[in-house]
Amino acid sequence: MPQNTFDTRLAETYESKWPELFEPAVVEPAVEFLAALAGAGAALEFGVGTGRIALPLSRRGVRVHGIDLSTAMIEQLRAKPGAERVGVSAGDFATTKVSGTFNLAYLVRNTITNLTTQDEQVECFRNAAAHLAPGGCFVIEAYVPELRRLPPGQTVHPFTVTPAHLGFEEYDVATQLAVTHHYWLADGQAETYSATHRYVWPAELDLMARLAGMTLRERWAGWRREPFTGDSGGHVSVWEKTHRARRGGPVTRRAW
Repeated sequence: MPQNTFDTRLAETYESKWPELFEPAVVEPAVEFLAALAGAGAALEFGVGTGRIALPLSRRGVRVHGIDLSTAMIEQLRAKPGAERVGVSAGDFATTKVSGTFNLAYLVRNTITNLTTQDEQVECFRNAAAHLAPGGCFVIEAYVPELRRLPPGQTVHPFTVTPAHLGFEEYDVATQLAVTHHYWLADGQAETYSATHRYVWPAELDLMARLAGMTLRERWAGWRREPFTGDSGGHVSVWEKTHRARRGGPVTRRAW
């Protein structure tokens, strides 16, 4: 089962700790991208959190349902204006089922890495496929592991260095796990937070999608559809459900 590291302390300060994520320049391209894929259908968000994406997407007229393991984050979402338009289920998004069929399932900001085993990540794809209508899409926004930045013998890479926030990624390449360490500095006090993630490569995600009955439709370096290259630090990938996948069972093979 995935870890629930977003307790009340983090949920209440989530927006102040990562204010850049809530900037219109960050949110609006993602919402525009997702709304186009949802069309007139409904959308399912895995790891809905405080509604950073779900709320503005619902204001675009998309019916949104979210799943999140953290009840503290859900409480923050439900306290926000417009939250009544977003359905929410508490649970593990790799296995939790909700009623209805969706044109779109999506997972943003590296949340796939909160599933710390390959089996859980595969189940996440199967869960998405089980909720999608034929032709529906599953979207993941994730970073590309920065292992090329590590010289031999080094395991830690800084990804955020500001006067108020230090962030470090500690890699274990043997297990494909990484621990993110955050340090926030204010008024002479330091607040810390660490969490374990399973980093995953785009090609590995493509294979997980195939196991779930989906194929890659498009991949970009960001929500504005910048070209994805070998130097891209992240990706937005879209897989399409091309045939009916059964819940929890084997995927029907195509005859080529």
